[in-house]
Amino acid sequence: MNGPHDLGGMQGLGAIPIEENEPVFHSAWEAKVFAMSFATFSTFFPVDETRHAAERIPAGEYLSASYYERWLAALELLLTEHGWLTPAEIEDRITHLRQTES
Repeated sequence: MNGPHDLGGMQGLGAIPIEENEPVFHSAWEAKVFAMSFATFSTFFPVDETRHAAERIPAGEYLSASYYERWLAALELLLTEHGWLTPAEIEDRITHLRQTES
């Protein structure tokens, strides 16, 4: 496997920033993504299937996404592939959430 998710041993990618006293979650949405993902690991999608979904995120998107954005992208992919949600339903929910934030 050779993709953006497999950077171990690569050189020239710059320093890894270390945030002192870093919180477990930087915002509430990250905690929600963690909870949803963890619940699906134990009930619906094995961890290896979830990892495979993350590995299929397009390289540019993968590299520009935060840790929990990758988890969310993988979860959305699995939910659509298994037929539990459609991409349109996910987009509708995103729109709704953005409107409620304003």
